[in-house]
Amino acid sequence: MKNKKIVDVNVEVSQSQLQEKYLQALDAIEDGRVIEGVVAQVTSDTVFVDVGYKSEGRLPITEFESVPKVGDKISVLVVKKEGRGGQIQLSSKLANAKNSENQLEDAYRSKLPVEGKFSSLIKSKENDKISGYEVSLPNGFKAFCPLSQADINVPSNPESLIGTKDYFLIEKFAPGAHLKSVVNRKVYLLAQLRESKRQFFERIAVGDVVECTAKTFTNFGIFFDLGGFDGLLHLNDVSWSRGTKARDVIKKNETMCLRVISVDKDKQKINLSLKDMSADPWDSFEEKYKLQSIVEGTVVKVTAFGVFIELEPGIEGLCHISELSWMSHVTHPTDFAKVGNKVSVKILGYDVGAHRVSLSIRQSENNPWEKIAKEYPVGSKITRKVVKITNTGAFLNIEEGIDGFLPIDAMSWTEKIKDVSTVMKEGDEKEVIITKIDVAQRKIRLSLRDTSDNPWARLKNNYPKGSMIEVEVIGVNDNGIKVKVPDSEIETIINRNALVTEERESPSTAIQKYKEGDKVTALVVDINPSLNKFILSVRDAVNKERKMEYEKYMSTSDDDTSSYTLADILDKKEDK
Repeated sequence: MKNKKIVDVNVEVSQSQLQEKYLQALDAIEDGRVIEGVVAQVTSDTVFVDVGYKSEGRLPITEFESVPKVGDKISVLVVKKEGRGGQIQLSSKLANAKNSENQLEDAYRSKLPVEGKFSSLIKSKENDKISGYEVSLPNGFKAFCPLSQADINVPSNPESLIGTKDYFLIEKFAPGAHLKSVVNRKVYLLAQLRESKRQFFERIAVGDVVECTAKTFTNFGIFFDLGGFDGLLHLNDVSWSRGTKARDVIKKNETMCLRVISVDKDKQKINLSLKDMSADPWDSFEEKYKLQSIVEGTVVKVTAFGVFIELEPGIEGLCHISELSWMSHVTHPTDFAKVGNKVSVKILGYDVGAHRVSLSIRQSENNPWEKIAKEYPVGSKITRKVVKITNTGAFLNIEEGIDGFLPIDAMSWTEKIKDVSTVMKEGDEKEVIITKIDVAQRKIRLSLRDTSDNPWARLKNNYPKGSMIEVEVIGVNDNGIKVKVPDSEIETIINRNALVTEERESPSTAIQKYKEGDKVTALVVDINPSLNKFILSVRDAVNKERKMEYEKYMSTSDDDTSSYTLADILDKKEDK
């Protein structure tokens, strides 16, 4: 009997505890509250959930994305504690939405990012322009994202973001209100970018290779995207070859590997190099090129002082204007070389440290001047074409690449030429004499006048200084008379003072005694063929004749002349 009583007491205690728990469970089960239940049974269309109530709740299987298993714990929302027939009405979908809404509110208050997707465009009712996006958040929650906050930069093609999944920050939260909550993706992206950039500059070092995408071309270089921030590839670092154009080797949006050549971690700036992805060609220059060797190159630049020639990408040399051609009259390199020309050159010298090499185009060929003196000795008479006229003379082509110079003062023995074009023009053929050859300076001097006898030399032989000559007046002016030597092209001026023959005669009076066509006897005061100088004097000729007459008279007269004067003798001459 004692044992039985003990048992009954325990049963009463257990029932009391169950009753208490049951009442507690009933207190937790209220309409609109999310509670936890256990899956009791799963059929083809229904999930039965035990929430500790007097009856199990039934949920359509369509509420679940993945069908739960018996014994799984799930969250459900109490739609109605006492439904039809006294059965409790539950919803897993509404519970998830409620939980999601609570989570979103927590994210809003804690400023934590939430995952979402751009689902559609939203247009303004005022002007029908796109104002932003409808963003789908977890469990069907919809929010609005302004167009300006959808990306770091305002999208040029807003539709391109539709379907994009990413994280957003909730700037305004309105539970249960459709599209009243506002989200911002730009703030999230900028924060991620700052962190990514910070981590990048913490680990990056000079010499590292980075993968990046060509983004913006400028006149000084190309900016590459390193993941939301830029690195600069300067034009000088595109190629070892200075003639390379960036757009010829790099295309916009092209992804490539570049080497880091400088980093400023404080300012977060980085410089990149494409050329440093390969070895410096100057490192192996002396292995490939020898002094005095002849190699082929390409003209990459033409300047006023010479031509730059690329031997290989990254190695350029200068051919000075003096080394372009054996020709003596290369006035500008553009007359001889064009960009893109393939040329043979001789290596004259180099400085690997300074990245310089001196080249010669002309020395890669035979020097035509080495045989010119043999084929055209001084004194040779040749007929050649005039190829260029200058103020000081003319160039005649001797043979291909070699011209001779005809000075203006070597064109005529007698005429003082002031304008070469008055006596010849380009294309004329002229017979000339070679008067000088300078192989070292690559110069040939020509003469046109030497093809005929020098009338000045003949004149000096016929009329030496102090001799008398009869000339013809061909012009009269206030300065004197212009006369012509007979049987010659030589002309000269007799100065007005040299025309005075009488003691009291003035120069202007003396000039009046002459007219064109007169024959005049004059004394040769001076003659210098090299200077074309021929000075005559009528006065000196008259004085000489008078002196000769006097001497003749004194030597032949039988009369006593002791009482005669020179004036008497001259009077006698006039009487005759």
